[in-house]
Amino acid sequence: MPNFPIVDTHLHIWNLDRLRYPWLAGVPMLNRNHLIDEYRRVCGPVQVAKMVFLQCEADFAQFQEEADWVTEMAAIDPRIRGIVPWAPLEKGDAAEADLARLAANPLIKGIRRIIQFEADQAFCLQPDFVRGVQLLPRHGLSFDLCVNHRQLANTIKLVRQCPNVSFVLDHIGKPDIKAGLLDPWRAELRELAAFPNVVCKMSGLVTEADFQKWTAADLRPYIDHVMDCFGFDRVMFGGDWPVASQATDYPRWVQTLDDALAGASPDECHKLYVRNAEAFYRV
Repeated sequence: MPNFPIVDTHLHIWNLDRLRYPWLAGVPMLNRNHLIDEYRRVCGPVQVAKMVFLQCEADFAQFQEEADWVTEMAAIDPRIRGIVPWAPLEKGDAAEADLARLAANPLIKGIRRIIQFEADQAFCLQPDFVRGVQLLPRHGLSFDLCVNHRQLANTIKLVRQCPNVSFVLDHIGKPDIKAGLLDPWRAELRELAAFPNVVCKMSGLVTEADFQKWTAADLRPYIDHVMDCFGFDRVMFGGDWPVASQATDYPRWVQTLDDALAGASPDECHKLYVRNAEAFYRV
């Protein structure tokens, strides 16, 4: 367990009394309020100094309302230092006004889209979507890539068209850990890591594994490959609460990752758990 306060770059909270989350109807375990007070409790012995909130797929018409609500929550718990909302990037140049409005909030650091959920496997390559992503640096915003392993090839094509955008790959690209599949994820992750404007978020591994039966050994080949590709300068920790609670409690995930990195120096650990996140999200 880290013996210093960490930065959690992947926090979800939601309030069903304020916003609509259609996807939760299909996930009974998560279909209730998950608020900041509960997060404080579930962290247990893990000291969390700062958090970055990631959009939770609220009804897309409510993307600004979600950002506004989390801004209110940050006033209650000022450890929320960053917000990464949804935005209609597929509008291309027409997304400019939405991005400007979001970026006027100093807590908003980037945009995320869960490309994994798009029916069109080539969604991220639609010209207007690419253009929307290309607009982000103009507003000082990064982009969180949430894709599964089958979409990495197209993700590489997107990143190639956006050399000025700062990207972070959420959940290490969601490889099929439950099935033990490593390829072609390994080769495509290495290709993505070759772009200097891409970093990787060490998060979400447990929910790609067997929820009930996963072991540290199941995750180790994936953790090792991420570190081999990105190194300690371009990887950062994410808790992915409460989604990860389907497969683990918070301290167990932190301990599992910490054990896998047992050979790392104190400086390397501090980069992964603190400094890289502070630099990327400007928190």
